[in-house]
Amino acid sequence: MGWWDSAKAKVNKILDEGDLSLMVAGHTHHGRGTYTKERIAELNEHTWGLGFSKAIRTKEDNEELLYTMVISDSHFRPQPMAGYAYQWTKTLGDKVEVGAGATGVLISRTDYFGGIPFPVILPVASIGTRSTKLMATYVPRLSKNKGNGDVLFMFVRFELK
Repeated sequence: MGWWDSAKAKVNKILDEGDLSLMVAGHTHHGRGTYTKERIAELNEHTWGLGFSKAIRTKEDNEELLYTMVISDSHFRPQPMAGYAYQWTKTLGDKVEVGAGATGVLISRTDYFGGIPFPVILPVASIGTRSTKLMATYVPRLSKNKGNGDVLFMFVRFELK
């Protein structure tokens, strides 16, 4: 099977067999060393939003998910996004687990490319139970100019059963 057919099979498996979750966004932290105090005061750090995901466990007990979400971005504008994430997971105790991995996501922002969706690959991490997790991703500083990147985006994922 070629890579395209393999990717389609994986997407179909996640959509068909995955557990549905609600994703609730609420906080974005802009790096204090990257943004001036004046600029941070202008930015939205309460990036409320909602989305849904479908997640499956691999035979190694890691996690794969497809998701879509819309948030209020740093400039108070809608930011739709959709992607795939893979996390290696490690159980801590009876129910708590941590995860770390990467996400490939298509993002649409009015301040980049006129709102045309563009792809990004970002790190992703989580802590919680299999059914409820605090998750985060980090957008690194993209240039030496102040006010470009260095953003921590956090959200919670609740499994819907």
